[in-house]
Amino acid sequence: MVEGKFNEIHAWAAKSTGIAVEPWSYKPRPLGRNDVEIEIEHCGVCGTDIHNMRGEWGGATYPIVVGHEIIGRIITKGEDVTSFNEGDLVGVGAQVFSCFEADCDACSRGQNPHCPHKVFTYNDRYADGEQAQGGYADAIRVDHRYAFKIPDSIEPEYAAPLLCAGATVFAPMLQKGINKGDRVGVVGIGGLGHLAIQFAHGLGAEVTVYSHSADKRQQSVDLGASVFVNTSDDDEVAANRYKLDYLFITANSKPEQYNEFISWMRYGGQIILLAVPQGQMKIAPAEIVFRNIGISGSLISGRDEVQKTLDFAAEHNIRPIIECLPMTKVNDALERVDTGKARYRIVLNAKE
Repeated sequence: MVEGKFNEIHAWAAKSTGIAVEPWSYKPRPLGRNDVEIEIEHCGVCGTDIHNMRGEWGGATYPIVVGHEIIGRIITKGEDVTSFNEGDLVGVGAQVFSCFEADCDACSRGQNPHCPHKVFTYNDRYADGEQAQGGYADAIRVDHRYAFKIPDSIEPEYAAPLLCAGATVFAPMLQKGINKGDRVGVVGIGGLGHLAIQFAHGLGAEVTVYSHSADKRQQSVDLGASVFVNTSDDDEVAANRYKLDYLFITANSKPEQYNEFISWMRYGGQIILLAVPQGQMKIAPAEIVFRNIGISGSLISGRDEVQKTLDFAAEHNIRPIIECLPMTKVNDALERVDTGKARYRIVLNAKE
């Protein structure tokens, strides 16, 4: 068995419910034959990190090291790993294991996030009982199939948010088969929304952005939008009803807003939820039936879609808007994300 170079991993962990983290160390699980050990250089901060630290999505096991937009270099690889070399720059997203068995209903259809044996990057456990820990740390060990080659043209700090935020918005676009000329709407210009605009534009779609912040009009156009709708202006909203083929909801919305969203769609339009708002959706079923509207959700992307996200972003010069902070300022970063002050993703530099 190959021995890893990190016998102890130094990290920033939440030790109780809340968003405060503090230095903590743990002994990593043994390096498996199919695993790679990655020395972390950058890690993005995602809203999901905060939800998990607070135990809002099914509870949390503390201490918990979050972070699933990880960039680093392979420093050790298991005996059976042939697809990577030591020194390769790779990324790790929100998942670190699935079975890949041919008879697995999820894996065989590219739906790895729903594999019954899946392991998410943190707040999850491997079959041997070892807890998975994330990227607010100096290293991580994962199955090599969940390490993704970073294209040379993408700077490491800009690649980090593509592992989760980018893949989350691009995967359903691939699944829905969005093509040139399709009319795509995006609700919200935040961590997900500003990337959704760019990916939809890259696919050749006509992009309409919906936001209550009128001062984001020019930025939306700069990112690739053809139309900006100020949702605080009733006339603008009314003038843009019944026009969309697809609508991506990237921001938390009120339960009563979904009937309004439906009114923006063409017959046969598809609404895709990427945010998880509180409460129950309030929808008039007749509108869905009579106008043939579909509503679906998307969790995270499958393994193949992560690499496609990175490659497409490299080809079309898609980049997140980021703020960089040293890892030692991780608590400041978490506070900025929690209070909505981040514009639009924060990336931590593990070397500072």
